[in-house]
Amino acid sequence: MALAPNVYDAEPIPEAAKAEIDRLLASGDLFRYTAPADAPVALLEREFADMMGSKYALAVSSCSAALFLSLRALDLPFGAKVLIPAFTFAAVPSAVVHANCLPVLVEVAENYRIDMADFAAKLPEAQAVIISHMRGHTSDMDAIMALCDEAGIPVVEDAAHSLGTLWAGRKVGTIGKIGCFSFQSYKLVNSGEGGILITDDADLVARAVIMSGAYEHNWKKHKGPEGQNDPELAEAFARWQNQLPLYNQRLSNLSAAVIRPQLAEVPRRVRDGRANHDYVAAALNSSPWLSVPEALGPEERAPDSIQFNLVGFDTDEEARAFAAAAEARGVKVQVFGLSTDNARAFWNWNFIPGETPDLPQTRAMLMRACDVRLPPRLNRAELDFVAGALISAAEDIKGETRAYGT
Repeated sequence: MALAPNVYDAEPIPEAAKAEIDRLLASGDLFRYTAPADAPVALLEREFADMMGSKYALAVSSCSAALFLSLRALDLPFGAKVLIPAFTFAAVPSAVVHANCLPVLVEVAENYRIDMADFAAKLPEAQAVIISHMRGHTSDMDAIMALCDEAGIPVVEDAAHSLGTLWAGRKVGTIGKIGCFSFQSYKLVNSGEGGILITDDADLVARAVIMSGAYEHNWKKHKGPEGQNDPELAEAFARWQNQLPLYNQRLSNLSAAVIRPQLAEVPRRVRDGRANHDYVAAALNSSPWLSVPEALGPEERAPDSIQFNLVGFDTDEEARAFAAAAEARGVKVQVFGLSTDNARAFWNWNFIPGETPDLPQTRAMLMRACDVRLPPRLNRAELDFVAGALISAAEDIKGETRAYGT
C-alpha cells in the first residue's frame, strides 16, 4: 500500500546559501546595519524589487510586520476604517488593529474572492483597503482598483500566498500602492519567518524603513533603483528623520542569506505548483461531491495548496466525517469553519472592537471550504494518492460513486 506523501516539509535550502551562512556564522555579522554597505538584507531588497519590477523593497520580520508598516506609512488617522476580506488569516485584522485602525470585513463568495457588491457598498466608509489574495486566490483587481482609484483610497495587497501570481499579465503585489509578501516556511520562498513590502513611492518606503528600525542614519544603507545614492529616496529619508517612532521589525542577514538563492527557484516552483494544483483539481472536479472553483479569467495562479468546496454535505457532522475519513487515508484536510479556533474564521477574531459582523455568505463558504497542502515538489504518484484519498473519503460519506479515473 502506498504511503501518504509528506506535504508539510519545505523544499531544501539551496546549496548556494550554505557558504554565505557559514561566512555569517563565522563573522557573527547577523545584524543588517553592521556592514558599511551591501549587507545581505540590502542585497535581498534590491534583488526582490528588481524581480518584481518595483522601485523599492523593505525586508522585515514578517508579512504581518509589512502590512502594519504599510498602514503606518500611509499615515492614516486614528480609528481609520480599513476594508479587508472576511476570508483571510487573523494576522491581517491584527495588523490593522496594531496600526490603530478599525477592520471592516467584506463578504467573500464561495469562490473565495471578494463579493464586489458588498465591497462597493462598504468602500465609502473606508480610508484604506487591504486585499488579501487568500491562499493565492485573486479577487477582481480591475474592478477593485477602478473603485479605489476613483475614490482616492489606497490599496495594500496582502500577497503572502501569491508570489509569482499574475493578474492580466501584471505581477500580483505590484497592482496596489504597496505589496506585502511572506517568507514563512509554508510559503513559496522559505526562511522560517520573514516578509517584504514593495512600492514605487519613495515617501512611503522611507517612512516604512525608518519605522522598521532604521535608527540614526542607517537608512543610508537602503538601496533605491539608483543604488545608495538615489536622490529621490535620500530626500524622503531626510524629510522623515527623527519624525517617526521605531518599531524594530527588521530582518536579519542570516534570513536574507537563506532567501536570496531561492529567488532563482521561484519560476520553477510556480510552474510545478500550478501544474500540481490543476492536475488534482481536475480529479476532484470529477467527483459530484467536491468542487474546485475556477480561477478568474485574468488570473494565472502560483498555488502551493488546494482549496475545494464540499457539495451536498448538508450537515456539519457529514463535513467532519469527510475530514476524518480523509485523515484516516493519510491526507489531512482542514475545513476552515469547522476547525476549532481556526485563525481564518472571522468569528474567532474577538480582538476586533464591536460585535462580530453578520456575514452569512462568508460563513456558509467557510463551513464547507476545505484546505489541503499541495507543495510544488510532489510527484504524480503522490498527487494521485492525495486526489484518490479525498475522492474516496467523499464517497465514504455520501455513498459509492464512479471510481476516480473511470
